[in-house]
Amino acid sequence: MKLWRRTTAAVRPLETEHRHLALEVCRRDPVASVVAAVQAEYLGYSRTAGAQMLGVFGAERGAARPEALCWFGANLVPVGVEERHLDPLATYLRRRGRRCSSLVGPAEQVLELWERLAPHWSEPREVRADQPSMVIDTDPLIEADPHVRVARVEETSLIVPASVAMFTEEVGYDPTVAGGAYASRVAELAAGERTYVRIEDLGGGPEVVFKADVGALAIGVAQIQGVWVHPERRGQGLGKRGMAAVVADVRARLAPTVSLYVNGYNDPAIATYRRVGFRQVGSYATVLF
Repeated sequence: MKLWRRTTAAVRPLETEHRHLALEVCRRDPVASVVAAVQAEYLGYSRTAGAQMLGVFGAERGAARPEALCWFGANLVPVGVEERHLDPLATYLRRRGRRCSSLVGPAEQVLELWERLAPHWSEPREVRADQPSMVIDTDPLIEADPHVRVARVEETSLIVPASVAMFTEEVGYDPTVAGGAYASRVAELAAGERTYVRIEDLGGGPEVVFKADVGALAIGVAQIQGVWVHPERRGQGLGKRGMAAVVADVRARLAPTVSLYVNGYNDPAIATYRRVGFRQVGSYATVLF
């Protein structure tokens, strides 16, 4: 009698009991996996309605340990996805339809997965195929800006306009038109002491002139997001000295490794991060809807 044998990987949502296994997958490449690792740490808790951490299991029947992951929420984030996982993962995602606003992660995984999803999902607004992933795990190479500090939650009303300006410049639309979720996230980061600011009076009252957020924090890695310098203060060194201050405090207080990713065409930003001490360790890609 011939025994039934599955020949392709299986995809299924993970549950609370899979938390440690999901984190094991993330720890293979902590810098590339930090965004998904944040979600893996909360497996079993209802943080986001309808979101799922998907596990990709091997072809052998009864496989209990996921070989790869994919966070399927507001963002779609693959982790450890190899060639043999792509078709079954894409099939699972196609059947459920697109509900994410972006697909982001290690470039090879994102672009290979998008190649399989593109004929079935809506046209993206933009595909950013080259986003250097950079890290620093030492003290910064340059002097930190002494005026950059952890923001206070009561400063949220100052931070929101700067965050909206950053997002609009980076993504192309005002995130507040969709409701209050974006402003709530800004307040959450400030309350968690994960936003850094420099505040000055440019003639019309106090304003944020530099900001950066620790957007993801897990498995010993802090990913910096939302870096922004006020247009009137650009070209004056605020970015590099501000990032040096951020790196120094994050490494002292939150995580030994600080990471970020940046658009490959943004040569000035890449040069700034290199001056601070960041080095490239990989490439991200983002598909924006």
